[in-house]
Amino acid sequence: MFSKVLVANRGEIALRIVRGLRDLDIRSVAVYSEVDRTSQHVRYADEAYFIGPADARQSYLNMDRIIQVAKDCGAVAVHPGYGFLAENADFAEACTSAGLTFIGPSAESIRLLGDKIAARKIAEDAGVPVLPGSGEVASIEEATAFADKIGYPVMIKAAAGGGGRGIRLVQSREELADAAARAMQEAQVAFGNPAIYVEKNLQHVRHIEVQVIGDQFGNIVPVGERECSIQRRHQKLIEECPSIAVSPQLRRSLTRAAVRIARAANYHNLGTVEFLLSEDGSWYFLEMNTRLQVEHPVTEIVTGTDLVKDQILVAAGEELPYDEADLLTRGWAIECRIVAEDPFNNFLPSVGRVVLAREPAGPGIRVESALYDGVEVTPYYDSLLAKVTAWGRNREGARTRMRRALAEFKVVGVATNIPYLQQILDQPDFISGHFDTDFLDRHEVVVEEHLAEQRSFAEIAALLMVTGGEADHSEYAAANGGGALPVNGKAPASSHWRTQMAGLSGGRGMGRWPRSI
Repeated sequence: MFSKVLVANRGEIALRIVRGLRDLDIRSVAVYSEVDRTSQHVRYADEAYFIGPADARQSYLNMDRIIQVAKDCGAVAVHPGYGFLAENADFAEACTSAGLTFIGPSAESIRLLGDKIAARKIAEDAGVPVLPGSGEVASIEEATAFADKIGYPVMIKAAAGGGGRGIRLVQSREELADAAARAMQEAQVAFGNPAIYVEKNLQHVRHIEVQVIGDQFGNIVPVGERECSIQRRHQKLIEECPSIAVSPQLRRSLTRAAVRIARAANYHNLGTVEFLLSEDGSWYFLEMNTRLQVEHPVTEIVTGTDLVKDQILVAAGEELPYDEADLLTRGWAIECRIVAEDPFNNFLPSVGRVVLAREPAGPGIRVESALYDGVEVTPYYDSLLAKVTAWGRNREGARTRMRRALAEFKVVGVATNIPYLQQILDQPDFISGHFDTDFLDRHEVVVEEHLAEQRSFAEIAALLMVTGGEADHSEYAAANGGGALPVNGKAPASSHWRTQMAGLSGGRGMGRWPRSI
């Protein structure tokens, strides 16, 4: 077993991995950029080392620096989490060359499956259905010719893509040139590779993924499926385990297909095979993600597994302690991603200081978060603040618990998407399970502003209690064009806010925000 592991990430996922290491009695090493000096993962890890400026290219994406820190501190393995270097084959290779164990699949598997065109070929050879699609296209003219051949609508996708980046939906021939150019530009920025391909776009499909894990003894175990169809701009917002649309027979077909693809790629460690499920029951391979997924908690809760612990054990050369027959699922789990975006202002990113953060708790609730009072949300990294997972004996039980959890979750100082998520959970079609990947495009989810304002007064009152009545929104306003203090995504009207605060603060003078809470 490993004696010390460096976690090459930040935020809630770094904290999650550090906790997994602690459960295994393995010393943990955190790394941090200039703006993450006081982050939770830094405080919680056994050791922590500075790796560079806020710009991720000079810190969390700086392979040489991270590997040097790992060697200098005596770490014997590196866990990349998700994002940043998690699916970077060069980084996995560099770790191995430096004598470090990369806690993830081999560089060869990452490289093979990271090429979406090559991954499609693996699936085809394994007898798994794939959508009609091109190989890599050399020009916009070639992309246009192929799209004309298979018919519109089509998707333009980055060959090295993932995470919803480098993707454009094209409804007609007239849209293709501009969409292809934008996808290539985004792919170059995100992945350093502008290559694209064209794929047939199906209407009214669900996004279903199968979790798999493989050890070095030839065992590959499917760990159930997840429903990930509630997406906004190709970014997942709500995930479930299991899927309401997957029958036992379909589950067996999907899991068998996922195992065949993983075996064909000689896959070790944790990975996720993603599929599209159409209304008529036909299904198609989409891609395989060669990392731990953001939504892994829903699988852990329902199956009783610890996927981070399993990753570490497999990477250390141990055999999986279970097979598929051992994984008896129990109940239902739903996860919501809490992000720093303002649903009342076209989902613009929100940055600033989180003055007050109170996370939900109680039966069936799990929170993965790196929030604390005073944490700075910066523009340098992903906007994900936390993940809330609710478990219930059935889907409705999980949904109602999630509604309670979101109502309890308080974030003062930056806007969040919590009101938006609350409205989605109350949509009749969501409640009945009648949705697909276009759900948020077809349903007008209107966030009820009056509810947000009612909540905000009580929450700001709580803030005044914490700060002794001296809190003011002036610092936020100066940085954000004069807006009032946001609470869970909504800033109350300035004049009414001041009237309320005059009463709540007992008439005391308004001061600046404290530098720390």
